[in-house]
Amino acid sequence: MSGGLASPWILGTFLLQSSSLPTEFSTSLATFGGGAVCRSHFRLPKDLKFVLHDALDSSGFNTTYAREAREGFCSQIKKLSKIERETSISINGEVDLGKTALYIAAEDDSLISHSSVPLPVDAFIGRLDDLSTGYCSRYNSSFTSSPDIFLECLERYLYVDKGFRRTKSSNHLEHRAVYLHSVLTHRVGSMSMLSLIYSEVLKMLRLWGLLKFDVEVSSPNDSYGSPRGYLKHKNTESDQQHIVTTEFLLLKILRDLKDAFWPFQLDQSKSPFLRAAEAAHCSDRSANVDKSGLELASAKAARHRLERGVWTSVRFGDIRRALSACERLIILEADSTELRDYGVLLYHCGFYKESLQYLKLYQDTEKVKQLPDLLTNMEEEAVEKLIIRLNLILMEDDWTRPSSIASSLYNNTDPW
Repeated sequence: MSGGLASPWILGTFLLQSSSLPTEFSTSLATFGGGAVCRSHFRLPKDLKFVLHDALDSSGFNTTYAREAREGFCSQIKKLSKIERETSISINGEVDLGKTALYIAAEDDSLISHSSVPLPVDAFIGRLDDLSTGYCSRYNSSFTSSPDIFLECLERYLYVDKGFRRTKSSNHLEHRAVYLHSVLTHRVGSMSMLSLIYSEVLKMLRLWGLLKFDVEVSSPNDSYGSPRGYLKHKNTESDQQHIVTTEFLLLKILRDLKDAFWPFQLDQSKSPFLRAAEAAHCSDRSANVDKSGLELASAKAARHRLERGVWTSVRFGDIRRALSACERLIILEADSTELRDYGVLLYHCGFYKESLQYLKLYQDTEKVKQLPDLLTNMEEEAVEKLIIRLNLILMEDDWTRPSSIASSLYNNTDPW
């Protein structure tokens, strides 16, 4: 494994001991909020490993709770059959979406909180159940009313009585809005979190035999609407594209996290990958002539923060949580671009060998054919340049970390 030049928690060479990645990915095409997401079959080498937990272990960070939470997440994803992936989140299935989201929160909490105890997943599951029982006690008469009145009562309960509301941040999600335990506490959440809460209440009511009709959860394709329920037999073709499936709710949750904590935040007109590639000087910089000095300086500053050992800063991402989101997206068998995004983050962390492995795997993956456009061409050119640079780095057999940098990394143990 290559050494970690730019990261405060990559100290020296060590062997990865984490579990292997899933070995086969499937193909599907679906929508979330009107946006199409393509996925393609590919096989991962059995010896290809994730990096984050072992890198933290090597620097003396206790990852016991993070690993337990990741195992809990994987145990739920193993239950995700091909049929259930395309099933509406309002239908009871093998995967416990509430518990899965809390395992995600528990892992990230253990990475950044320095707490001596894990996030109490069961306690927050209890809070979810309390929402359902609270509705029953307050709107018991709605179960004998018409379906339309029931849905009106449920949405009044969630959005008025309980005060759940969608975050107003349009360009950058509030950090607490993308974790289920925080949303249950503060009542402000992303579209994906509110959809999950809505569906979990429906599932519990159906499990208790109180819901006698089929309801779908729909997420409007705008920046202000909240999830709503629709009677299945009343769904129109325009509503159908907004119905949330199990797989794409999970994808949306994890991509919200990746975007929220991506270390290169400014210039949202570009994809996260291109922003990271630009910071590594692997994209076409001729397009930068019209950019403000602030935008150009921000990319350089993000790179400089990582080199100085600053793990996170307000509104400028968190490399640990970005990496954990990427790893979980790969476990979930998402778009092959997740391999590419993970690879560019590993490059910025100094894991050159692993970065090259993931970038080459991305290139080798059989992808759904799509019409070429300017964005795609720019991204592919950046990947090529990054691979060339990585090959040159790894050709230097006697490449070592400068002692001055090593010393500064050893002395920088606080993430703030």
